[in-house]
Amino acid sequence: MGEILDLAHVRLTDRPLAVCDVDDVVLEFFAPFQLYLESLGHRFLPRSFRLHGNIVSATDETPVEDVRVSQLILDFFEAQEAWQTPTTDAIAALKRIGAEADVVFLTAMPPRYTQIRRRLLDSLDLTFPLLATEEPKGPVVRELHGERDLPVAFIDDMAHNLHSVGEHVPECLLIQMVPPLDIHKLAPPAAPHVVRVGDWTAASQHIDSHFTGTGAKA
Repeated sequence: MGEILDLAHVRLTDRPLAVCDVDDVVLEFFAPFQLYLESLGHRFLPRSFRLHGNIVSATDETPVEDVRVSQLILDFFEAQEAWQTPTTDAIAALKRIGAEADVVFLTAMPPRYTQIRRRLLDSLDLTFPLLATEEPKGPVVRELHGERDLPVAFIDDMAHNLHSVGEHVPECLLIQMVPPLDIHKLAPPAAPHVVRVGDWTAASQHIDSHFTGTGAKA
Protein backbone atom coordinates (compact mmCIF):
# COMPACT_ATOMS: atom_id res chain seq x y z
CA MET A 1 0.00 0.00 0.00
CA GLY A 2 1.09 3.57 -0.56
CA GLU A 3 0.19 4.62 2.97
CA ILE A 4 0.93 2.88 6.26
CA LEU A 5 -2.32 1.87 7.96
CA ASP A 6 -2.01 1.30 11.70
CA LEU A 7 -4.14 -1.68 12.74
CA ALA A 8 -2.62 -2.03 16.21
CA HIS A 9 -5.62 -0.47 17.98
CA VAL A 10 -8.03 -2.96 16.39
CA ARG A 11 -8.32 -5.89 18.80
CA LEU A 12 -10.59 -8.62 17.44
CA THR A 13 -12.16 -11.25 19.68
CA ASP A 14 -13.19 -14.82 18.95
CA ARG A 15 -16.38 -13.65 17.24
CA PRO A 16 -17.54 -12.96 13.66
CA LEU A 17 -16.35 -9.72 12.06
CA ALA A 18 -18.42 -7.01 10.37
CA VAL A 19 -16.40 -4.39 8.49
CA CYS A 20 -18.47 -1.37 7.61
CA ASP A 21 -18.00 1.66 5.38
CA VAL A 22 -19.13 4.99 6.85
CA ASP A 23 -20.22 7.57 4.23
CA ASP A 24 -23.78 6.93 3.02
CA VAL A 25 -23.78 3.70 5.04
CA VAL A 26 -23.47 4.82 8.67
CA LEU A 27 -23.42 8.60 8.15
CA GLU A 28 -25.36 10.51 5.53
CA PHE A 29 -22.86 11.90 3.04
CA PHE A 30 -24.29 13.00 -0.25
CA ALA A 31 -27.43 14.77 1.00
CA PRO A 32 -25.53 16.93 3.53
CA PHE A 33 -22.74 17.48 1.01
CA GLN A 34 -25.31 18.94 -1.38
CA LEU A 35 -26.48 21.30 1.37
CA TYR A 36 -22.85 22.20 2.05
CA LEU A 37 -22.33 23.00 -1.64
CA GLU A 38 -25.46 25.17 -1.69
CA SER A 39 -24.17 27.11 1.31
CA LEU A 40 -21.15 28.04 -0.81
CA GLY A 41 -23.09 29.01 -3.94
CA HIS A 42 -22.68 25.70 -5.79
CA ARG A 43 -24.98 22.86 -6.69
CA PHE A 44 -24.71 19.29 -7.98
CA LEU A 45 -26.17 18.20 -11.33
CA PRO A 46 -26.86 14.41 -11.37
CA ARG A 47 -25.44 13.72 -14.82
CA SER A 48 -23.09 10.87 -13.90
CA PHE A 49 -21.83 8.99 -10.86
CA ARG A 50 -19.02 11.36 -10.01
CA LEU A 51 -18.57 14.67 -8.25
CA HIS A 52 -15.90 16.10 -10.55
CA GLY A 53 -17.54 17.68 -13.58
CA ASN A 54 -21.01 17.75 -12.03
CA ILE A 55 -20.62 20.52 -9.45
CA VAL A 56 -21.53 23.89 -10.92
CA SER A 57 -22.17 27.48 -9.92
CA ALA A 58 -25.71 27.90 -8.61
CA THR A 59 -26.06 31.18 -10.53
CA ASP A 60 -24.99 30.28 -14.07
CA GLU A 61 -24.13 26.54 -13.96
CA THR A 62 -20.50 27.18 -14.79
CA PRO A 63 -18.60 23.97 -13.91
CA VAL A 64 -16.43 24.17 -10.83
CA GLU A 65 -12.82 23.28 -11.68
CA ASP A 66 -11.71 19.78 -10.67
CA VAL A 67 -9.03 21.06 -8.32
CA ARG A 68 -11.65 23.16 -6.53
CA VAL A 69 -14.04 20.18 -6.31
CA SER A 70 -11.29 18.09 -4.72
CA GLN A 71 -10.74 20.85 -2.16
CA LEU A 72 -14.48 21.12 -1.48
CA ILE A 73 -14.58 17.41 -0.60
CA LEU A 74 -11.64 17.83 1.78
CA ASP A 75 -13.19 20.92 3.32
CA PHE A 76 -16.40 18.94 3.88
CA PHE A 77 -14.48 16.22 5.71
CA GLU A 78 -12.98 18.98 7.87
CA ALA A 79 -16.48 20.31 8.63
CA GLN A 80 -18.28 16.93 8.81
CA GLU A 81 -19.28 17.26 12.47
CA ALA A 82 -21.55 20.18 11.56
CA TRP A 83 -23.20 18.44 8.60
CA GLN A 84 -23.28 14.64 8.78
CA THR A 85 -25.96 12.71 10.66
CA PRO A 86 -26.56 8.95 11.00
CA THR A 87 -28.41 7.05 8.32
CA THR A 88 -31.78 5.58 9.25
CA ASP A 89 -31.53 2.78 11.84
CA ALA A 90 -27.73 2.60 11.54
CA ILE A 91 -27.05 3.14 15.24
CA ALA A 92 -29.54 0.56 16.50
CA ALA A 93 -28.53 -2.00 13.87
CA LEU A 94 -24.81 -1.65 14.55
CA LYS A 95 -25.35 -1.97 18.29
CA ARG A 96 -27.30 -5.19 17.72
CA ILE A 97 -24.59 -6.54 15.45
CA GLY A 98 -21.89 -5.41 17.87
CA ALA A 99 -23.49 -7.41 20.68
CA GLU A 100 -22.70 -10.64 18.83
CA ALA A 101 -19.75 -9.72 16.59
CA ASP A 102 -16.74 -7.44 16.26
CA VAL A 103 -17.46 -4.30 14.23
CA VAL A 104 -14.79 -2.21 12.52
CA PHE A 105 -15.41 0.96 10.53
CA LEU A 106 -13.36 1.22 7.32
CA THR A 107 -13.88 4.61 5.71
CA ALA A 108 -12.56 5.87 2.35
CA MET A 109 -11.18 9.16 3.56
CA PRO A 110 -7.76 10.83 3.93
CA PRO A 111 -6.36 9.55 7.23
CA ARG A 112 -5.69 13.08 8.48
CA TYR A 113 -9.44 13.47 9.12
CA THR A 114 -9.63 10.34 11.28
CA GLN A 115 -9.86 12.17 14.61
CA ILE A 116 -12.67 14.42 13.38
CA ARG A 117 -14.67 11.39 12.27
CA ARG A 118 -13.76 9.60 15.49
CA ARG A 119 -15.31 12.42 17.51
CA LEU A 120 -18.45 12.40 15.37
CA LEU A 121 -18.93 8.64 15.68
CA ASP A 122 -18.20 8.74 19.41
CA SER A 123 -20.83 11.46 19.85
CA LEU A 124 -23.34 8.97 18.40
CA ASP A 125 -22.09 6.24 20.78
CA LEU A 126 -20.60 4.35 17.84
CA THR A 127 -17.30 3.58 19.50
CA PHE A 128 -16.19 0.70 17.27
CA PRO A 129 -12.61 0.89 15.92
CA LEU A 130 -12.14 3.21 12.93
CA LEU A 131 -9.71 2.93 10.02
CA ALA A 132 -9.42 5.61 7.33
CA THR A 133 -7.63 4.96 4.05
CA GLU A 134 -7.59 5.99 0.41
CA GLU A 135 -6.13 2.62 -0.58
CA PRO A 136 -8.18 -0.35 -1.87
CA LYS A 137 -10.24 -1.90 0.91
CA GLY A 138 -9.73 -5.56 0.00
CA PRO A 139 -6.17 -5.86 1.33
CA VAL A 140 -7.19 -4.06 4.53
CA VAL A 141 -10.03 -6.50 5.25
CA ARG A 142 -7.73 -9.40 4.39
CA GLU A 143 -5.16 -8.15 6.91
CA LEU A 144 -7.84 -7.58 9.54
CA HIS A 145 -9.50 -10.97 9.17
CA GLY A 146 -6.33 -12.93 8.50
CA GLU A 147 -6.74 -16.71 8.61
CA ARG A 148 -9.46 -16.71 11.25
CA ASP A 149 -12.02 -19.46 10.76
CA LEU A 150 -14.93 -17.17 11.59
CA PRO A 151 -17.63 -15.50 9.47
CA VAL A 152 -16.88 -12.06 8.04
CA ALA A 153 -19.14 -9.51 6.37
CA PHE A 154 -18.42 -6.24 4.56
CA ILE A 155 -20.94 -3.44 4.01
CA ASP A 156 -20.33 -0.58 1.56
CA ASP A 157 -22.21 1.52 -0.96
CA MET A 158 -19.52 1.47 -3.68
CA ALA A 159 -19.26 -1.48 -6.07
CA HIS A 160 -15.48 -1.17 -6.51
CA ASN A 161 -14.90 -1.46 -2.75
CA LEU A 162 -17.12 -4.55 -2.55
CA HIS A 163 -15.34 -6.14 -5.51
CA SER A 164 -11.95 -5.40 -3.93
CA VAL A 165 -12.94 -7.13 -0.69
CA GLY A 166 -14.50 -10.04 -2.59
CA GLU A 167 -11.25 -10.54 -4.49
CA HIS A 168 -9.09 -10.60 -1.36
CA VAL A 169 -11.53 -12.27 1.06
CA PRO A 170 -13.60 -14.70 -1.04
CA GLU A 171 -15.45 -16.10 1.98
CA CYS A 172 -16.77 -12.66 2.93
CA LEU A 173 -20.46 -11.76 2.75
CA LEU A 174 -20.63 -8.65 0.57
CA ILE A 175 -23.52 -6.25 1.13
CA GLN A 176 -24.13 -3.16 -0.99
CA MET A 177 -26.09 -0.49 0.85
CA VAL A 178 -27.85 1.59 -1.82
CA PRO A 179 -29.06 4.97 -0.55
CA PRO A 180 -32.32 6.30 -2.07
CA LEU A 181 -30.51 9.10 -3.90
CA ASP A 182 -30.55 10.16 -7.54
CA ILE A 183 -26.78 9.90 -7.88
CA HIS A 184 -26.82 6.24 -6.81
CA LYS A 185 -29.19 5.46 -9.67
CA LEU A 186 -26.25 6.34 -11.94
CA ALA A 187 -23.79 4.09 -10.09
CA PRO A 188 -22.25 1.07 -11.82
CA PRO A 189 -23.90 -2.12 -10.59
CA ALA A 190 -22.11 -4.52 -8.30
CA ALA A 191 -21.45 -8.11 -9.37
CA PRO A 192 -24.29 -10.64 -8.96
CA HIS A 193 -22.72 -12.27 -5.91
CA VAL A 194 -23.04 -8.98 -3.96
CA VAL A 195 -26.19 -8.70 -1.84
CA ARG A 196 -28.01 -5.43 -2.59
CA VAL A 197 -30.06 -3.82 0.21
CA GLY A 198 -31.77 -0.48 0.74
CA ASP A 199 -31.67 -0.20 4.51
CA TRP A 200 -30.17 -1.50 7.72
CA THR A 201 -33.12 -3.78 8.46
CA ALA A 202 -32.37 -5.86 5.37
CA ALA A 203 -28.60 -5.65 5.91
CA SER A 204 -28.96 -6.90 9.49
CA GLN A 205 -31.02 -9.88 8.39
CA HIS A 206 -28.37 -10.98 5.89
CA ILE A 207 -25.56 -10.44 8.39
CA ASP A 208 -27.37 -12.38 11.12
CA SER A 209 -28.05 -15.29 8.76
CA HIS A 210 -24.42 -15.35 7.60
CA PHE A 211 -23.01 -15.20 11.12
CA THR A 212 -25.32 -17.91 12.44
CA GLY A 213 -24.99 -20.11 9.36
CA THR A 214 -28.72 -20.10 8.70
CA GLY A 215 -28.66 -18.46 5.27
CA ALA A 216 -26.84 -18.46 1.96
CA LYS A 217 -24.14 -15.90 1.29
CA ALA A 218 -26.02 -14.28 -1.57
